[in-house]
Amino acid sequence: MLRLFGAKIHRTSRVYPKARVWLPGNLIMGPYACLGDDSNCYNVATITIGGWATVSQFAYLCGATHDSESVAFTLIPKPITIGERAWIAADVYVAPGVTIGAGTVVGARSSVFKDLPPWQICVGSPARPIRARGVSADDYQESADSPS
Repeated sequence: MLRLFGAKIHRTSRVYPKARVWLPGNLIMGPYACLGDDSNCYNVATITIGGWATVSQFAYLCGATHDSESVAFTLIPKPITIGERAWIAADVYVAPGVTIGAGTVVGARSSVFKDLPPWQICVGSPARPIRARGVSADDYQESADSPS
């Protein structure tokens, strides 16, 4: 149904039935990307979820803010990018304009207000890297090149 309204969702991606998508035409999902139940994708601007990335239940991707200096609180759309193989855990808030690096894990109930680097584990409010992940893009390339 989302594709009928302009979403660019790879055929292997999964949007769970209770996920909310505000403007389907502004959603891009790579192969095997996942948007979990009760997640909220407020995509006033484009929200891109990279291949093999997971957005867990109750996560809130907020693709716009308001100009607090404007008497009318003018809406300011800002795109969000979630890198390939990233995991946005349960109940995470991702602010407008944020890029989450490839392979990064954002711990449950964290709030992301600034870009996060690739292949890190990030937690807190505001979310910050606490350590590098034990895997990297090179590990995935090696496993893709090796016979099973």
